[in-house]
Formats: sequence, structure tokens, C-alpha cells
Amino acid sequence: MRIVPARDGGLCRIRLASGELSAAQARVVAHASRTFGSGLIDLTNRANLQIRGVGEDSREALVSLLVDAGLGPVTPGSDDQRNVMSSPLAGLDSHAALDVAPLVSTLLGQMQRDARLNQLSPKFALMVDGGERLAMLDHPHDVWLSAVSAERFVFGLAGCPPRFENDAPALAAVKTGHVPALVDALLHTFLDLAQPWQTRMRDLLTTCSIEEILRLVQEKLGFALDREVEDWRRPASDARLRFGVHRQGTSDSVCVGAQVPLGRLDAAALSSLADLAPRLRMTPWQSVMLLDVSSAEAQAVTEQLASLGLATTPDEPFARLIACTGSQGCAKSFADTKADAHLLAQSMPPAGDVHLSGCARSCAAAHRVENTLIAVAPGRYDLYGEAPEPLARHLTIEQAAHWLARSHFDA
Repeated sequence: MRIVPARDGGLCRIRLASGELSAAQARVVAHASRTFGSGLIDLTNRANLQIRGVGEDSREALVSLLVDAGLGPVTPGSDDQRNVMSSPLAGLDSHAALDVAPLVSTLLGQMQRDARLNQLSPKFALMVDGGERLAMLDHPHDVWLSAVSAERFVFGLAGCPPRFENDAPALAAVKTGHVPALVDALLHTFLDLAQPWQTRMRDLLTTCSIEEILRLVQEKLGFALDREVEDWRRPASDARLRFGVHRQGTSDSVCVGAQVPLGRLDAAALSSLADLAPRLRMTPWQSVMLLDVSSAEAQAVTEQLASLGLATTPDEPFARLIACTGSQGCAKSFADTKADAHLLAQSMPPAGDVHLSGCARSCAAAHRVENTLIAVAPGRYDLYGEAPEPLARHLTIEQAAHWLARSHFDA
């Protein structure tokens, strides 16, 4: 496991299969954060966790503790190959085509045991979609796979599953049992073709056509790709389903979802979440879902989540705010975005999503957000909507709140 430097100390990313960890593992992460870090834990937009403020002399002990808890890679050096995202409701949504959790587990094991794949960038990412009603479909992935049925998957490169008429179509389809071989062929073909500067699939596509990539992939496979899939479109996802109480598959249990304010927990709050459910799932919206909750206790659990400061409905201010680490933890940030977001939450209009970014990189949101505030100086932001040009420049948070309110009521 790698620990990378940040302004507030070492940053240890904990990659979670399907975003999930047990209550016991959550307590280990909380303990590790208190003992070896600053006591702050971030949820990421890839449904992982980050322990912040790790001391230089604590790194070995921290990694050892996490690995012993089953939170490390299968083989040394393969931690960065655990970038496979799935729905927070994988295996729990009766409307899905199939439970993709076993397939995700197979792919993660396969990728970690292939030493050549250690050459992939830590940002090289896959998505496995089972057709759940809740799924992050706006993040571009190097390879995406979506279930058409329990027996068949379609896939694409450097993008997202198509949902609308003008979206780039799926490239081909394979049987579900052939997905591991397909992924292996795709990843090795990428490494065969990519130049050192081409770390992502989108980079490779600037010099190599999709047809050429598929031709080389087909040569590695013992079965034919089905190219008759251009009309397929992925059903819509409803991001609001990450909130509230939902039936957990066909069981009597329920899952309960809530938004972590600005994607940050302290160790005490994570320990408290572990006391509420035997399993937790982090989501790409930097929220959390508690699994295997008794339906009789669902209301009490929801109230406890609210008492911890989590947003339990989609209309609350912190359900609609995203903020990056900001200048307290990132040297590239021009502003303390977390503090400014807390200030903005006090005067948010009753609707609309807002993303505060400390610089133009927009690390906290890999998808388009309705309103984006990009910092240009401490406490000052340029406001962007859908157009590439800013709606207003050099706003204070108070002025930004006024603009957002005016835009809401004008609409």
C-alpha cells in the first residue's frame, strides 16, 4: 500500500472492493487514523477511504495494521490494480440483471496476481455495472462493462455506458463467463500498445483506433466478440436512492444511506457508524450505506445518522455540496474549500448541487456538477454553470450564495 505526501502529512488510500468493509474493519480504520494519523478520514469519489495526516515514522505500522485487517492487496505491489468500481447496491438490488460482486472479486484477484499489470497507472480504472437502479454512470472509465442480462455484458473504452441517443455506443458484447478473459485481453492490449506517456485509455485512443484495439483483443480471445450492440442504452440511475431506507434484495433486512458532509469523517464518527450495522459500503458520491440493518431498527438508525451530522435526505445542504481537500491538505489549492463549503451550507438555496474546487483540476468531482466554484484566491471563487465561460468572477462565499439563490429563483 502506498502512502503519498500531502500538505497535512501522509495520505494513505484504502481501496475497498465494491466500496465495502465490515464493521470490524471500520473500527480498525478508525483506530489507525487516531493512532497513526490526524484522526480524519476522507471518502473518495471512487468509493475508497483515505487516512490523512500519517506521520513519517508511522507508515510501516499503519500498513501492517491495515493488511492484517484484510484491507491490503493480495500480492505486494498490486494495490494500484484494485480500481474496479461497482454500484453501492451491487447484490442488493432486485431490479439488477445479476449480482456482480462475485465477478468483481474474480477480476480483482486476477488483476492483482498478474505482475505485468503493475505497469498500469494508479488512476487506470474499470467499472462493472449490473444494471442497478443506483450507479455512478457519469465517471469516465478506462474500461466499462454493463450487464444486459444475467448471461451477457456489453463494454466500452474511455467513457461511460451510453444512456442517451447521442452517447458513444457500446463496442461489443460477450457472455458473462467470458468477462475475465476479455478484461485480461483488454488490459494486456493496452500495455502492448501504450507509449510511456499514455497512462489512460483516452491517451491511447489519440494514436490508435478503437478498431485496431479490438482487432488485437480479438486475437487474444478464444471466442468471438459480438459487435451487434450499437442500439443498446443503459437504463437511468437515480442518485437519490443513496439516501434513506431500502429493501435489501429479497431479505427482510434493509440498507440505510446517508451523505457524509463534504466526504470527511473523524475517527469517532466512523466508529459510531460501525456500531450501527455489520457492514458498510462507501459510495462514489462520498456517502455511506449501512447494510444488513433490521427493518425494525431502520428509523432509529436513520435518526442516529442524523445525530452524527450526516444528511439523511437529498434536499439537505450537505447532500448537495462537494468540496475537495482544499488548502489545509493540498498545496495546489488556492482556498480552504472545506471551511468555505461549511459557510456556504448556511445560505444554500433549496435546490441545486454545488462543487467547490481549490483549483482547476476538480479532483473531488469526476462528473459534471450543476454549479462549480473554482478558487482563485483565499475565500474567492469563479462561478461556472454549464458553459465554459464563468458566470461571475472573484466572488466571496456570500456573493456566491447570492448568485446561486438568484439562479434558482430565476429558474
